[in-house]
Amino acid sequence: MSDDPALRRLIDRVQSARATRTPLCLRGHGSKDFYGEALRGEPLDMTTLAGIAHYEPTELVITARAGTPLAELEAALAEHGQCLAFEPPRFGAGDSASSGAPRRGTVGGMVATGLAGPSRAAVGGVRDFVLGAALLDASGEVMRFGGEVMKNVAGYDIARVLAGSLGVLGPIVEVSLKVLPRPPARATLRFEWLQPRALQQLQQWAGQPLPLRASAWWNDMLVVQLAGAEAAVRAACASLGGERIDPATADAFWTRLRDQCDEFFVAADDAVRNGATLWRLSVAGTSPPLATEGEQLIEWHGAQRWIVNQADAATMRALAAQHGGHATEYRGAKRAGVFTPLAAPLARIHRELKARFDPEHLFNPGRLYPEL
Repeated sequence: MSDDPALRRLIDRVQSARATRTPLCLRGHGSKDFYGEALRGEPLDMTTLAGIAHYEPTELVITARAGTPLAELEAALAEHGQCLAFEPPRFGAGDSASSGAPRRGTVGGMVATGLAGPSRAAVGGVRDFVLGAALLDASGEVMRFGGEVMKNVAGYDIARVLAGSLGVLGPIVEVSLKVLPRPPARATLRFEWLQPRALQQLQQWAGQPLPLRASAWWNDMLVVQLAGAEAAVRAACASLGGERIDPATADAFWTRLRDQCDEFFVAADDAVRNGATLWRLSVAGTSPPLATEGEQLIEWHGAQRWIVNQADAATMRALAAQHGGHATEYRGAKRAGVFTPLAAPLARIHRELKARFDPEHLFNPGRLYPEL
């Protein structure tokens, strides 16, 4: 890979920026520019470093360069009946998730943001599927971590640290991912329940051997997706009841939810333009309905709560903390920091990692936390 002209140009650009102390803003399609703190630095285009480097379907592993479009990666997997089980969102162009533009996103941006879709609670997040990665440091050296095998415990698990790092440690050059076969059977059920009943039922189902893949509650309606062996899905449908949704309608719903362009997010975008904030709260799945104003969408069997309101950051973060979690200012004015402030020991680890990989603060300065 060291002979790749695209990588060589990237290295030259980084070394030039280091010599002139010019901060760089790492960027693929720009579909997730809205996420995190404000963009700073000159753009560093990662899309030129694209392509699937290695794919062995029988080993359930794919290796792709950072600028590879998610659409290209997922098309290659689909040919072999496989998928990215954590369902990363694929946003449209520009700064609006509900703009209606063609779905976009790159492999590097997927890992750097660490965002996952409706199946997250059942299968795990981006970090759980990263097997290895190559990272470019501030001196222009390509560093490799992990590998292409499931069991890889040599050294520090830096590859997974990159998931959700928002590029503050450096440009991700290449990443190896675990992939999974598509479930042989799926079904979607709908229940007209108020929030307390929906949450209570999800908690009861969590203790049962059910192929529960995803769930979403909004506007007094709970929708659940079952996925797995055909016999297990059929038995679960008979046991749970509810209204079964036809496959085409169900697939369209879960796709819109995954890509954050369904009705809730469209309305949230409108509210944000009028001064509201879209909050993403991560809480214990057993948490009861949260005592706060505003429209709510609940995913991940109760563990992820999307809330649109005018509340301030202190109020929402205190609410999340009461239920064992944290609050992220996903979209809005972002006046008080996007992410919940770190405890002192974690903040120190973040600073030390930044100092090790990017001592000149060249890469995405302040994108994750202002001090990084």
